[in-house]
Amino acid sequence: MRQFAVSLFKVSQTQFAQIPKFYFSKKVVNVPTMGDSITEGDVKELQKKVGDYVNQDDVIALIETDKVTIDIRCADSGLITQMFAADGAKVEVGKPFYEIDTTAAKPAGAAATPETKKEEKKEQKQEVKQEQKQEAPAAQKSTPPPAAKPAEKKPVAPSVTTPTQRTEKREPMSRMRQRIAQRLKDAQNTYALLTTFQECDMSAVMEAREAMQKDFQKKHNVKLGFSSFFIKAAVKQLQEQPIVNAVIDGTDIVYRNYIDISMAVATPTGLMVPVLRNCERLSFADIEKTLIDLAEKGRQGKISADDMVGGTFTISNGGVFGSLMGTPIINAPQSAILGMHAIVNRPVVRNDQIVARPMMYLALTYDHRILDGKDAATFLKKLATSIEDPRRILLDV
Repeated sequence: MRQFAVSLFKVSQTQFAQIPKFYFSKKVVNVPTMGDSITEGDVKELQKKVGDYVNQDDVIALIETDKVTIDIRCADSGLITQMFAADGAKVEVGKPFYEIDTTAAKPAGAAATPETKKEEKKEQKQEVKQEQKQEAPAAQKSTPPPAAKPAEKKPVAPSVTTPTQRTEKREPMSRMRQRIAQRLKDAQNTYALLTTFQECDMSAVMEAREAMQKDFQKKHNVKLGFSSFFIKAAVKQLQEQPIVNAVIDGTDIVYRNYIDISMAVATPTGLMVPVLRNCERLSFADIEKTLIDLAEKGRQGKISADDMVGGTFTISNGGVFGSLMGTPIINAPQSAILGMHAIVNRPVVRNDQIVARPMMYLALTYDHRILDGKDAATFLKKLATSIEDPRRILLDV
């Protein structure tokens, strides 16, 4: 029995030695986790193909989910030997995405830097120009073709006006657009939406901003904007009226002792609402720096799913696009959203005199199931009062 086991081991060793090495070098990489609650996505663009050599951390594909577009990066260097998905295909988290040979030799051209590629393009352009110069004299020496006989003039028929062709173009909605549409419709179907308006005199904030801008920027290396005033004013009122920061969960009302404010940001792929965490602890400078970071990530398409998770209250600034007034829709599952609008010089009465003031209309859309009209009106009026006299924010009155 022992001899049989030894002989079997020898056979296994012999067979093992005959197995090609590449069987052990090839690695199947699955679709990685892309954030909480994200289970699938669409391949927006494959940036690598079978036969390409990739370095560790190279972007191999862009996957669009219902929340964000995510860069899928290579965990290892090697040669792509198989792709399990194509452009536009749906992929699921944990399923095979591509196969890579991690022992493949790196091609000589794979190490070319962007600068090297630019130099190569310049050399190619110079070679083309040189060839054109060499061909030009030869073309001049060649015998010119005989002049063509003038064509006989023919009577011109009266022009007939053709009506403009009516066309339609159909293109699929992105996953993000589908998700936004679904969330907005769900909010309409679930919440008892109501909007309250309030006008706000921006004179004091504009004067304070102008007076302190230079010193603020010198100390904090960031400009002072209007959004930080509104976030600080909102935090003050959310602390005074915690019901606005609360949410309905079944038959319960959940109160939070933290304030996470979602700020609507326009990006090339659509409207996103990344979250500023623990706003009750943030200074004006902290808020401005965070907003700049989020705006830059939005422009580069790098806002992640984690950046948008949570949020207890939302602020949307349609005024940057010239909107004078509007009714924002609640960002589920929150209970209220503040809409800021354009600052416009309008005639108002001050001390029985008609004067021009920079005015802004504010809108608060809220869930009437949890917030009464009195709560919403009080919140919005006190917020506007804090903006009209920013000292109230600093002194907490």
